[in-house]
Amino acid sequence: MQTPEEFELSRRGVLVGGAASVATVTLVPIGTATAATPPAKSPPTAKVAFEVNGTKRELELDTRTSLLDALREHLHLTGTKKGCDHGQCGACTVIVDGRRINSCLTLAVMHEGEKITTIEGLGTPDKMHAMQDAFVTHDGYQCGYCTPGQICSAVAVLDEIRAGVPSHVTADLAAAPTVTKVELRERMSGNICRCGAYSNIIDAITDVAGVKA
Repeated sequence: MQTPEEFELSRRGVLVGGAASVATVTLVPIGTATAATPPAKSPPTAKVAFEVNGTKRELELDTRTSLLDALREHLHLTGTKKGCDHGQCGACTVIVDGRRINSCLTLAVMHEGEKITTIEGLGTPDKMHAMQDAFVTHDGYQCGYCTPGQICSAVAVLDEIRAGVPSHVTADLAAAPTVTKVELRERMSGNICRCGAYSNIIDAITDVAGVKA
């Protein structure tokens, strides 16, 4: 059986040997490592032109740039919010050619020639869109972070219903869908409000629609 002194000596020997092996591995000539590493390439870029809030815009972007980042970082339209960045919260909702989309899930270069509307394009504090005004009247927000996406989605939802587009809860596919709380909750389900202002949001939409749901 080893004495404490012998155990201590052997333990030190292991530590010294391990340190020496690490030093041997890491002492590689700098020139060798540098020569083996190819120079970094610039990311591929592409030009894209589209209309944003009624104004034609042209950008040259990294082809991996999302529409959300193009709007926020390159066009400085920060009303559109980055929430989950995974298409699950709806905070980044914008309207593209009349259809609402999650701008974090699509690449900017995919929208050549299209018309994009963000919350800034719907209205201004001095001249608000009817849906923006209704959200204020019915207190359809608390922290306000999800509100731009909620409003853009709400505007598109009413257009969908008026165009006769059914949803998963439309009872009669042969008849035109109507504005009901059930329809609105289903269609707005992709827009998450962590403050829980859902009932007020529905009230705001039905007010703009001119119905009592």
